[in-house]
Amino acid sequence: MKVTSYKIRAIVPPKADVLMAIRLALPKLQEKDIVCISSKVVSIHEGRTIPVDEAEKTKLVKEEADWYLDARKFSKFRAFFTIAKGAMIGSSGIDESNGSGHYILYPKDPFKSARKMRAWLMKEYTVKELAVIICDSTSIPLRRGAIGFALSWDGLDPLRDYRGTKDIFGRTIKIEMANLADALAASAVLAMGEGNEQTPFVVIADAPGIVYKNRAKKEDQLIISPEEDIFAPLFWSKKWKRGRK
Repeated sequence: MKVTSYKIRAIVPPKADVLMAIRLALPKLQEKDIVCISSKVVSIHEGRTIPVDEAEKTKLVKEEADWYLDARKFSKFRAFFTIAKGAMIGSSGIDESNGSGHYILYPKDPFKSARKMRAWLMKEYTVKELAVIICDSTSIPLRRGAIGFALSWDGLDPLRDYRGTKDIFGRTIKIEMANLADALAASAVLAMGEGNEQTPFVVIADAPGIVYKNRAKKEDQLIISPEEDIFAPLFWSKKWKRGRK
């Protein structure tokens, strides 16, 4: 598998033409490439930005959250834990870094954004099999630092199902499913970097075992509700509240 990042000019809020930046940065795409794009540049492309002096962040975090937990009384690190767009993420995904005085929100509909970006790339580069992953980074429990994950995707099956197959000793596998979307996103975000690299586009070539397909209109089985998650007891050990959206 080959993971290649591409440097571009600065994408400046409140809004910028990311499609033009892609034209200037990306080479000829090949069949079965996977194009990973930072959620931040997608948001700027869509104008999902707010000047920091025109919004109160605490209110904005609650408005953008599906669920939020006020952690100010028991956490010295984070005021709110939030679930937004199907992911547990700090501050509902709102970011100020590389924002030039703006809060950068998540795309309003990340899966619609991925679908539109994939359709444009397939037409622009005349390829028939292509996948797009919109990436961000997050912290995970009991680990220091950030790791990339897939906020949304289009054009690939995000899971590899091992259930019913045999392991090397002939034992039937009962529950194992590989999360391909997040694994690919993690490698892409590693190549993108987290600072001033200006490399928000990554192309992954020769990824093994990927099934290319159009995404179903319904939610992929990769995304599950908090109630169905194996970590549900941890989610609901404190009182979470519904966000405004």
